[in-house]
Parts: sequence; structure tokens; C-alpha cells
Amino acid sequence: MEKLIFEKSKPGRKGHFIPKNDVPLTNLKEEIPEKFLRKSPLDFPEVSENEIARHFVRLSHYNYSIDQGLYPLGSCTMKYNPKVNEKTASLDGFANLHPCMDEKNAQGALRLMYELGEALKEITGLQGVSLQPAAGSQGELTGILMFRAYHLDRGDLKRKKILIPDSAHGTNPASASIAGFEIVNIKSNPDGRVNVEDLEKNCGDDVAGFMLTNPNTVGLFEKNIVQIEKLIHGCGGLMYMDGANLNALLGIVRPGDMNFDCVHINLHKTFSTPHGGGGPGAGPVCVSEKLLPYLPVPQIVLNNGTYSLNEENPKSIGKVHSFFGNFGVLVRAYTYIRMHGGKGLYEVSKNAIINANYLFHLLKNEFDVPFNEYCMHEFILSGDKQKEAGASTKDLAKRLLDYGFHAPTVYFPLIVHEAMLIEPTETETKENLEAFAAAMIKIANEIKENPEFVKNSPYNTPVKRVDDALAARQLDISWYSK
Repeated sequence: MEKLIFEKSKPGRKGHFIPKNDVPLTNLKEEIPEKFLRKSPLDFPEVSENEIARHFVRLSHYNYSIDQGLYPLGSCTMKYNPKVNEKTASLDGFANLHPCMDEKNAQGALRLMYELGEALKEITGLQGVSLQPAAGSQGELTGILMFRAYHLDRGDLKRKKILIPDSAHGTNPASASIAGFEIVNIKSNPDGRVNVEDLEKNCGDDVAGFMLTNPNTVGLFEKNIVQIEKLIHGCGGLMYMDGANLNALLGIVRPGDMNFDCVHINLHKTFSTPHGGGGPGAGPVCVSEKLLPYLPVPQIVLNNGTYSLNEENPKSIGKVHSFFGNFGVLVRAYTYIRMHGGKGLYEVSKNAIINANYLFHLLKNEFDVPFNEYCMHEFILSGDKQKEAGASTKDLAKRLLDYGFHAPTVYFPLIVHEAMLIEPTETETKENLEAFAAAMIKIANEIKENPEFVKNSPYNTPVKRVDDALAARQLDISWYSK
């Protein structure tokens, strides 16, 4: 295979010095079977140290990150990751703690997880917690498996349906389906909220539960939550809250106070742990008293000042993750919560709501607005007007790259045509919001004047427009050409 033109290797160049081998090799062939011995030298690159440094720094500049600027992904919540989180997670007693360490020698880690769990219970207003799930999606599956265990334990075998709004995250129906349930789609009203009449029509003795995101995926609080909860519990079902948008509720309202039976928490969304890159992640679940017997094991318990792992839970759904979850992520979330305290967490949500409404105010006159009211932490616009002028939401998103901004979430939720779901988060300044709004408005004017120019963007990026679908399905990150 022919090497690409950015290949930097030249024979004889070195950026490292390998220590002299002090292990005798006289019996090498006797120790290692012949079939495992190399037949030719390793084809390692030969590159000087400064060329290596420049290469990787150059590559890093090609990528956009939250450390560079605004990352307004609605629903995904790309907030800044405080560097103190990384400092605590890298402490020797945490970073180098072996997962098989005896409990008596891991008291610090057990205490941290115990206290994190207690904090999450207080924040959500629920009675039980598991830190095991490795992501929000796995937290969903964990919660729905507990729903199934609850109904089976009661001998209620007819409950085969999970009700889900048509605006929900795609992981909701996926999780419920994996758990063996039939999915029933509940319609939304023109105002973007659950159609209570359609929900009531689908409530029956075969309903296992209702999965609801609140605030929902168009950035609005479900103001009929009391009526919704009574309908679901009234027919014997359970209430599941997708905690994707919990970062809008801290110190304002708790899932437990709305009578939810289970909520998963995306730690990256609400508590600033890193997001993306394939993980690791964490999606703890908190549950009401009725689901306590079904929580995953082990549970961390505190007796006489000593922390231990309790496996004794005969009705548990079992483990959902090896060992006790992704511990390094839990350390980061714990740090964030302890540094803010209750008052600080309230300020986080308050500022997220203020930022979202301010940015919405700056943009709402230039784009179509499906739901023209005060939002929570995120809001939704439509690019229908721009599409009619000749350039789509996707084109607008590509053009934003030329202005140095990452695009918002586009084409989700599916109930809004040419959707743009925008979440600035609480960590952005007024100046950053105004700069983003100015770029969006300028692109909207470009579309009016010359839509073809926008359709061919981006112009200033290292890689121009690609076939997004093909790139996702035929990912090739090799340094060799085909």
C-alpha cells in the first residue's frame, strides 16, 4: 500500500532513545514459540521529536473542542469541563487504584462513591441509587429492567407496553425494546408537549411504564406533569424520567417530587464530566422506594464507619457493569458537586436557563420558531424559511464552521421540520452568545442573497464538505491509502 503524502518518516531520524536491553536473549527461541517470532523488523516511523510535536499539534488544531469555543449541541449538553476535575481524578489513590483491591484498602474510593450516591439521591429526591451504568443509554436499560422485575415480582405478567412521546431521544425506545417491551408512540401537542388525551387513550392494564424527558427535547417543561403522573400510576404503570435535561432543574424541582419512580443521570450533561470520543461515561440511576429491591448489586453500604460492597439482594437485576462502573468519571462528577454545593448547583441551572432565553431572543426574529415561549436550558428553531430560500439547515450548519463555531444539533427532534436544537449551557459568556447569534444571522442573510454560496460551504476548514452518511459508514482513519 502506498503511504499518504503527509508521511513524515525518513530513515535514520529519531525522536526517542530506547534503554539498552538487560534481559539475556540466549534462550529466546526456547522461551517463545517459533510461530510468534517476527520474520521482519517492525515498520515503525522514523521521525524527529520536533516533527512529531508539530504533527500532533497541527492535527489538534484541525479538531474543534469545548476548550476552543461554544459547542451548542442541544440535547447533548457540551459544557466546559473544569480542569480541577482532571486533577482530582488523577490523584494517585484514585488513578492507580486496582479494581480488585481489598475493600479495607479502598475506603477512600468507596466513601467517594457512597457520598456521590447520597448527593444524587438528594438532588433527585429519590431513595435509591446505582452508579454502575456506563452511559445514559445503559442507565435507561437498567431502569427499564427494574420496571420489568417489579411487575414480574408482583405476578403482573400482562404489562408488555412502554409508552414514549414522539419527541423522545432514540435511546428510549431502543432501551425498552432491548428489555423486551412493545413500544407505543404518544403524540405531541402543537405546543411541543405530551398530548394528554392521546396518553390517556393508551393507558391500560398492559402498560408497564411511561418514559418522559422533562424538560422535554424541545426545551420546554411538561406543565401537565401532575396529570400525566396520575394517569400512569392510576393504571398501574411506573414513571421513568430520562434525565438528559436534569441540568435545567438543579435546585428548582426534583424528579422525586414529580413522583417519578426512576431517573438516569448523564453525568457529562449535568455534572461536567467529559463527553464524546467513545467514552468512558457514566449514567447513574436513582429510584423510588418501590424499586429498591431490584437495584443492581453490589450496593455500597456504611456500617460503623466502614464502607463495604453488599451483594445480598435476592431480587436484584444483577450487575450491569464490570466491577463498579467507570470510577474516574465518578470522581469528576463528585468534584463538581462538592465544589458547587447546593447553592452553586442552583446557579448552574438558573444561568443555563438565562443563557438559553437570551440567545433565543437574539435569534427568534430571523428563523422560524415552532414554540414561541420562554424555554428552559435549550430551544428549538426551524430552518424552513432558509430552506425555501435555497439552503437547508445542513448547509447552514456547514457554513457555521467558517465562522469558527460548531453547529447546534440539527434535524432533531423529528417532530420539527429543519430543526435546530440549540443549547448554549451556563458556561458561556454574554459576548460568546452574541457572537454566535451574529454569525447565525449573517448566514441567514447570505442565504437570502446567495444560497449557492452557502450550499458549497465550508471554505476555510482543512477538510471541505464530505458525504456525512458515507463517512460514518465507511470510517477510515488509517495512515495508509487503499
